[in-house]
Amino acid sequence: MLGFLLRLLPFWVREPVLILVGSVLGVRIMYLAIRDLDGIAAGFGAVFLVFTSIRVRTVVRALRARRSRSPVAFADETAGNAVPPAPPQAGAGPHTPVKEPNAWGQAVAAVAVFGALAAALWVAPRVLPSEDSTPQPASCSAGEHEKLPKAYAATPQAVTGDELCEALNRADLAQLLGTPDEIPISASGTSGTAPLTDGKVAQPEAEVTFDTYTVNVSAAYNKLSTGQYVKLMKLGGDDYETLKVLGRPAVFSSDHTMQFKIGFGGEGSSGPVEEGPLARTLSVAFDRKDRGGFYDITVWSKSGALPDDSALLTIAEKVLSTVPERTAR
Repeated sequence: MLGFLLRLLPFWVREPVLILVGSVLGVRIMYLAIRDLDGIAAGFGAVFLVFTSIRVRTVVRALRARRSRSPVAFADETAGNAVPPAPPQAGAGPHTPVKEPNAWGQAVAAVAVFGALAAALWVAPRVLPSEDSTPQPASCSAGEHEKLPKAYAATPQAVTGDELCEALNRADLAQLLGTPDEIPISASGTSGTAPLTDGKVAQPEAEVTFDTYTVNVSAAYNKLSTGQYVKLMKLGGDDYETLKVLGRPAVFSSDHTMQFKIGFGGEGSSGPVEEGPLARTLSVAFDRKDRGGFYDITVWSKSGALPDDSALLTIAEKVLSTVPERTAR
């Protein structure tokens, strides 16, 4: 189809376009071939340059034929595009000159048209909408139509899972974790209740998953203070470290996650609950007076690797500062 359209163009339009395209492509391909030491590409580049040199020779001979005013020679060079001379009109003298088209004007016009097309092709991708195949970060699932449990009505100041998800799913979360090139695979928030409380204690949570790490934030609206929580860990012999976060009592602790396998038939498709990778948790009181209730910020990975505590501390400061101070009462 392209060859047919090129044949329809006048000689002085088609040839400059072919020369320009052939020279640009030939030089570009030869440059890439020399840079990459690619013999096949060099062969293609040579073909384009030979093709271009033939077109240049054809145009040069045609120009010489025009200058010598040799209609026969010119007809030979522009075969397939020459138009037979029109019969003399009645009343015209035998020596009436015929005005021929300006060859250089047509060549300049051809280059201008080609330049306009090239500019249009260059501008179009920047102006016209195009499909972006780049993976997009996961966004928090909307829970506007989710009915909250009664425990949230009994605790009017309780945050929801969606609010925690919006606070956790920060644009700089991957950078804070030390993996700036990763994007969230999934992000979700749930407005549930604490286990063994008969649905009377609100416990919302949010989770953001990356290729390397998973971060979870939950809020426990119970009467247990951080100080009392530390005493329980001391009785259990757990490893912990107390500190202050945003002026509130806080504690670092570690515990193993649980992993289990669920299958759908077949021997060995399911298995018992096993000890999973280690998780690091930073528990921060709702308020500075530690009147009860706290946030848990937990991070873990399938490989068992964990970021530095400083990263978890920074995440807690940035995430919790965007959540209003809430108490359990």
